[in-house]
Amino acid sequence: MAFGGKTVLASVSLDIAPGSVVALLGANGAGKSTLIKILSGVRTDHGGQVLVSGEPAALQSPLAARRLGIQTVHQRIGEGIVPGLSVAENLVFEELAQRRGNPFLDGRRLLARAREIQSALDLGWSDALLRQDVTELGISDRQLLILARALATRPRLLILDEPTSALSAAEAERLFALVERMRDDGIAVLYVSHRLGEIDALADRLVVLRDGRLTQDQARPFDWDRALRAMLAQEQGAGTARPTDGNGGTGDVAVSLRGVPLLPGSAPQDLDIRAGEVTGVVGLLGAGKTELARGLFGAEPFTEGVVELDGEPFRPRRPADAIRRGVHLVPEDRHADALIPGWSLARNISLPFLRSLSKAGLVSHAKEDRQGRDTIERLGIVARDEHSTVEQLSGGNQQKVVVGRWLAESPRVLILDEPFRGVDIGARRDIGRRARALAADGSAVVVLSADVDEVLEVADRVVVLAAGEIRLDAYGEDAERDRVIQTLSASV
Repeated sequence: MAFGGKTVLASVSLDIAPGSVVALLGANGAGKSTLIKILSGVRTDHGGQVLVSGEPAALQSPLAARRLGIQTVHQRIGEGIVPGLSVAENLVFEELAQRRGNPFLDGRRLLARAREIQSALDLGWSDALLRQDVTELGISDRQLLILARALATRPRLLILDEPTSALSAAEAERLFALVERMRDDGIAVLYVSHRLGEIDALADRLVVLRDGRLTQDQARPFDWDRALRAMLAQEQGAGTARPTDGNGGTGDVAVSLRGVPLLPGSAPQDLDIRAGEVTGVVGLLGAGKTELARGLFGAEPFTEGVVELDGEPFRPRRPADAIRRGVHLVPEDRHADALIPGWSLARNISLPFLRSLSKAGLVSHAKEDRQGRDTIERLGIVARDEHSTVEQLSGGNQQKVVVGRWLAESPRVLILDEPFRGVDIGARRDIGRRARALAADGSAVVVLSADVDEVLEVADRVVVLAAGEIRLDAYGEDAERDRVIQTLSASV
């Protein structure tokens, strides 16, 4: 199965037995989301076959999948609730949607059914809360609502996609107990998570996807070193040469962090980010790397510790504060946080710097267009011209637009959070070259990624994060692939 010329799944065969918990592990872009969409009836153009209880199943829609006993709790919580309806109505929503002349339109019967559904998770919500609009629930309670609704159907297969991402430790423990109970009741569970400790505690079996292929299938006890190699590392000799022109830790400190917790409840961390080199930060989901990036950019300000930029206090309360000091961020999700649909390439690039392109409050479109043309040429963006809308570009070229935006005015610090996600090898190398060139000109560059090889390809220095803590900080030979992966596996 391929999208835009890129193979996302290649002859994947996977059996999930009743009463088992199978963990699915893979880096970003490995094909996990596509596999989930096939099983849940969202994607039908795959050319493969799905068997349910040994019989071919036509999963032509999410409703068809649910009727066959396949329930999916997706990672994006907002897609699972209906604003404007009450908590109770959301709990019974699937039953409401599938019945005509619905008896649940009787408020008392609807409330009684909602109580039954929430009891599966022992939520203990009061009738007053059940009558509230669902948007009044916090994000963790919304996650629990979606889980309770999925369990109300007694599924054959329950797919949980990063189910603890919005849960507290106590709520996660409640979920783990529920997963174990489902296994005992004969329900099959496909558990998708980057949190290795959860997988180690819950799963009977572990499968790994990389580049759309199943690269590992293990039963307990798991060999985490082998699993992480299958997930993150290319074969020996497959990667590109490591950069050799960094300053090896002797450059000026651009950013200094002292006593800064990266995650709630995690230990305070110290970190220096130096000018003239690319610092690569490796970590899986929940490691704290996105929190580091957003904290430095002022999108989610640090609440404790001391941060300095070029020896001066640096506590941005909003991104505009960081931009004024020359700290730029290429965010993890380019669609949600970086690009404006319908706008031209030139306008998307100029957005953070309109003041420098304006006179008397009026934007100079000539300057804006020239900046767009310069970015196209500098990063090799494939586009008709600077007036092309971002939707007309490929994923890799969209990412180049986002990177090019923050290079339009030379930054003191450039932070790239998962900059290679969803881009081909050509775009990946173009972006990597620009990051190296910027560091060579004296800027501090930080590249954050869950993919070991992506970081090793571009970074002078490698920092490994796990659970909000720095587990490795090394240059050159001390940051070889084996040591990075061993550090990650030791954090399980």
